[in-house]
Amino acid sequence: MALGVLTSGGDAPGMNAAVHAVARVAAGRGVHVLGVERGYQGLIDGRFRELTRQAPGGLTPTREVELSANLGGSFLGTARCKAFYEAEGRAVAAAAMKERLDGLVVIGGNGSLTGAHALATEHGCQVVGIPASIDHDIGCTGTAIGVDSALNTIVEACDRISDTARSHRRAFVVEVMGRQSGYLCMAGSVAAGADAALFREQGRTEESIVEDVAALIRRAFSDDRGKQRVLILKAEGVEIPCTKLVRLVTEAIGDELGDVSIRATVLGHLVRGGNPSFLDRMVANRFGHAAVRAILDGKTDVMTAWQSPVPGGEKTVDHGVTLFTIEHVLRETAALLDGSSPVTKGRVALMEAAAGVLAL
Repeated sequence: MALGVLTSGGDAPGMNAAVHAVARVAAGRGVHVLGVERGYQGLIDGRFRELTRQAPGGLTPTREVELSANLGGSFLGTARCKAFYEAEGRAVAAAAMKERLDGLVVIGGNGSLTGAHALATEHGCQVVGIPASIDHDIGCTGTAIGVDSALNTIVEACDRISDTARSHRRAFVVEVMGRQSGYLCMAGSVAAGADAALFREQGRTEESIVEDVAALIRRAFSDDRGKQRVLILKAEGVEIPCTKLVRLVTEAIGDELGDVSIRATVLGHLVRGGNPSFLDRMVANRFGHAAVRAILDGKTDVMTAWQSPVPGGEKTVDHGVTLFTIEHVLRETAALLDGSSPVTKGRVALMEAAAGVLAL
């Protein structure tokens, strides 16, 4: 039997740990593992590489897999494949898979899981998904590979920014990644002790954001407060650019606060990089174990989920990991992003309740 594994979409710290876990668990069961380079594009192009080798006593992961296990990024490479959006491209990928592989583990986010679902339903391929997205925008799972590492990076960056902000009595607006999900902004603002969080799910207008941010900064730097810094986190899903927001707020405040200045910092892809945290390594390893077992048990078109916040799913031998059909995951993901999911409503309600506390 030959098992394939690929990473697709945006990279996330912990992807390599998941690949290593798949190779190690499969090797322990006598199953060869092939890595697919550069995601679905590599599947279309037939770009495979050995991730296990024969050694005394049986199979073992290759040295390359062992060395990359605790590194950030994806040593297999990852890409968004336009050809895979077309039925013809998917047919080519499925043919290449069936020629070389008996099953495939797909590590990635919403788009990657959509592709996995298409391979399973359109071509009868045996596919199991592992959620990996720093944005925490995948349904049915309590976390995804990369989320914790990204939050640690955000908090560390905000701590450093706060040091210089206090030294100069400055306000900083820090933009973090997240696309359609404001989770990184929400969780990061609480952990970093921010004064406010701006995220898409609030549904606020540009005018109201500028007005409220200006009012917060005025209040924070008033004589009776004595604050030395203001930190505001903004999710990239909030359409007003970070630099434009700072410019408009600065114009609104004018000379009212004397030498107080307002600065913008966009963390951007800095949030994606770096070695994975303990939590991401641990979750990645347990996802990899569950994914291999699921394939060997004949399951397909399912995704591993960590301590799911929604009911349903199939329990595994790992009490923390549940299997959900990818169809269910994609439905819940859509609800998560359009705001109709109880999970999203709960996040927003919690942040609204904490708004007064953050501004203290």
